Amino acid sequence: MKVLLAKTAGFCFGVDRAVKLTYQLLAEGRKVATLGPLIHNPQVVADLAEKGALTCEDLDDVPDGYEVVIRSHGVPARVYEKINTRGLAFHDATCPFVSKIHKLAEEAGKNGALLLVAGDAKHPEVQGIVGHTTGPVLVFAGEEELAALRPKIAQHESITVVAQTTFQVQAWEKCKTALKKWCTNAQIFDTICNATWARQQEAEDLSQRCDHMIVIGGHHSSNTQKLLQVAARHTTAITVETADELDRTWLQGAETVGVTAGASTPSSIIEEVLNCMSE
Repeated sequence: MKVLLAKTAGFCFGVDRAVKLTYQLLAEGRKVATLGPLIHNPQVVADLAEKGALTCEDLDDVPDGYEVVIRSHGVPARVYEKINTRGLAFHDATCPFVSKIHKLAEEAGKNGALLLVAGDAKHPEVQGIVGHTTGPVLVFAGEEELAALRPKIAQHESITVVAQTTFQVQAWEKCKTALKKWCTNAQIFDTICNATWARQQEAEDLSQRCDHMIVIGGHHSSNTQKLLQVAARHTTAITVETADELDRTWLQGAETVGVTAGASTPSSIIEEVLNCMSE
């Protein structure tokens, strides 16, 4: 059996930056609390906890004396205000691609424009984006939801459109095409990050050359699920969080198996899965 590993598999720039920062702070003996799980990978989060990092869902849960790490997903503007009010030391690991969207959201608010966000309304990145505009905002998960919002969108003269950095590229292109047909006054910004574009494109190409595709990543990872959707368009595909979840009988009879991984998947877990496949 031939195994083809995607070159783009594993940590993206933003996640790698946040993880290295947090480990460095812990190595320096700092008391560290992350706002929410640092990344969508339980194994990394558990390792950070063993080294003393706290995971706090709310700033009110952060004990005095702890330094706050803002994860790569970013946070709403009100969180920064609350941090300053409490006088907490903090380290901002918001991905630069996400910070760019925050600025667009702020500008939309200042200009009284409707902010239209393509993404998962429950995802922390989208919640952070929404929390950076003072104006009206609508979130849609795909072309159908966008079409359903058309009457509300039509009520606005000024519209700013952005996408969650890990949104599915093909779905985004369809949404843009639809918007350009009936919403000519919209300013559309391509905010899907470079890593997502490259990762999804490679999954698209790889899945067309393989009997099966394995996507390694956290079950709560948005970009991992998007990779699965891309791969499943062309071949049978599954996700595994760790090597323990891989059922090797699934690989029987396959000549070529492709492997990719989400942006929150460490190289150690990728190696474990590859080793399991070769046993």
